[in-house]
Amino acid sequence: MSDPMIEPCLKMVLVTPEIPYNTGAIGRTCVALNLELILIKPYGFSLDEKAVRRAGTDYWKHVNLCEYDSWQDFLTARKPTRDKLHFFEEHGAETLYAPAYPEDSYLVFGCESAGLPAEVLDGMEDRTFNLPMLSPKVRSLNLANVATAVVYQAMRGKLGG
Repeated sequence: MSDPMIEPCLKMVLVTPEIPYNTGAIGRTCVALNLELILIKPYGFSLDEKAVRRAGTDYWKHVNLCEYDSWQDFLTARKPTRDKLHFFEEHGAETLYAPAYPEDSYLVFGCESAGLPAEVLDGMEDRTFNLPMLSPKVRSLNLANVATAVVYQAMRGKLGG
């Protein structure tokens, strides 16, 4: 059972998501943790698709959702400070365990097939983190799984961990 006293403190950002199931599953996690989900267009699907609703089950209607037409529109509207941006990529310089996650941080994830665009990551190498994979047999992890692992690590101190 979630604690109603926990205020939303982190934001999940998906840049050009392609798979509706992942977006729905991440939305469900956002509802569970009282987080905002920010989606950056274009999408590889319609938010009206049954797959998004199916993955989010009956929780999708409770997602605190905000959409932007582009990364630049997001930056202009939100004006996030550099220290509150955390990018997650397979080849990030450090693991998700390295940073402190200040209040109101943005956890930024790219699309399933290509990750984050170069223009989003440009100059942000020190703000880019990875989720460790110990076996060379695995090329990548599922976006919804990575996002969930990252957000629980980032909220660890706030959830009693």
